[in-house]
Amino acid sequence: MKSSPASGLWMLFLPCVSLAMVFPSEPSVLAAAPEFAPVKAELVRPRDGLGNVLRKLQDGQPVKIAYLGGSITAAAGWRIKTREWFAREFPQAEVEEIHAAIGGTGSDLGVFRVERDALRHRPDLLFVEFAVNDGGAPPERIWQAMEGIVRQTWAANAQTDICFVYTYRVGYETDLEQGDCPRAASAMEMLADHYGIPSINFAVKVVALQQAGTLVYKSDEPTAEGIVHFSKDGVHPLDAGHQIYADLVADAVHQMVGSSQPLDHASKLETAFVDNHWQAAKMVPVSANMLSPGWKQLPADDRLSKSFANRMGELWETSQPGSRLTFKFRGSSAKLYDLLGPDGGQVIITVDGQQRDKPVRRFDSYCTYHRIATLSLADGLDPEAIHTVSIEIHPEQPDRQSVAFRLENPAEELKSAKYQGTNIRVSQILVLGDVIE
Repeated sequence: MKSSPASGLWMLFLPCVSLAMVFPSEPSVLAAAPEFAPVKAELVRPRDGLGNVLRKLQDGQPVKIAYLGGSITAAAGWRIKTREWFAREFPQAEVEEIHAAIGGTGSDLGVFRVERDALRHRPDLLFVEFAVNDGGAPPERIWQAMEGIVRQTWAANAQTDICFVYTYRVGYETDLEQGDCPRAASAMEMLADHYGIPSINFAVKVVALQQAGTLVYKSDEPTAEGIVHFSKDGVHPLDAGHQIYADLVADAVHQMVGSSQPLDHASKLETAFVDNHWQAAKMVPVSANMLSPGWKQLPADDRLSKSFANRMGELWETSQPGSRLTFKFRGSSAKLYDLLGPDGGQVIITVDGQQRDKPVRRFDSYCTYHRIATLSLADGLDPEAIHTVSIEIHPEQPDRQSVAFRLENPAEELKSAKYQGTNIRVSQILVLGDVIE
């Protein structure tokens, strides 16, 4: 058992490979437009199963398992436990993990990063976990992003099996006690039905254990002996909660061993679930020719590069007012993959000659540290037209008062060097379409 270059790392990226070369050139047929309705909750829905990866495991071949999700999957929990279980259950097979999870992110970012974080490693199985972080998104947006993930995966390799998993957070018991999936999981189940993707609803088991009196959803204190202490915050499982998730994966795989047959998933791409899915989502590295003087590429030994470059790729930084990043793209939407932080500045955004009324801050009330973020530049544009986008560094740093409540001595701390600057740091362009440099 070993890990891929992505395994066990919080951040991982290499230069982007365009997905345009692997997408089917013929447009897909559209099924009848879906109408959202709650879906009955079931612990496991095998659907078309996991025949391809199971055949390789049973034959003792090397297997790669990718985990795409948010903080619940990024934690050293069910992801690691299930990879270890696969290795124990199929000892003749070399089982490799691809860690493709980033905390605090949903499928709307996952669809842009799935190729670079997971697919380029050629996984045999892709777990997708976004039911909690997509909880506030409308079904239509969930379908766009999740279908994009599915279609990119099978366009890249039609033998890759996919499994959706639905984790628990406090509040989901309201629907589950009535027998229904929460909204995000219901939307994903409708998509899974269309594509024959198996799913495991972890939340069903968590609620059942709570109703049986053997689990406490949320507590700051350890529970009595024999009672599972699921979490402290109602979202992120403690070790016992992660073990429940891992055991459910093991049980589900056992169910599918006898019924799953190897499949070529390519034919499933012939009929789309929604006509505006995001299969065309991609990441394109920011390049030097897009940048005015004043930008610099952070070296590999820079503190922020060490923390983020493996996930984000090359990081470009500027603090000089008036510095610009400019690019052209054909498509409907564009964003920047950037960093927020305590020394973050603000930018002036111009799209097709129209400047936004106000500068956009790259600082918020959580910015006691640096973290990955996305900056929306343009949306809802003519997908066939070529658009020009520019961001310019504003000369004034944003007001830092929004973070004051997190500080012990805000009056003094906000004067420190940590909270000074107009720094902007970017790495990738997230585009629905194609960048034209």
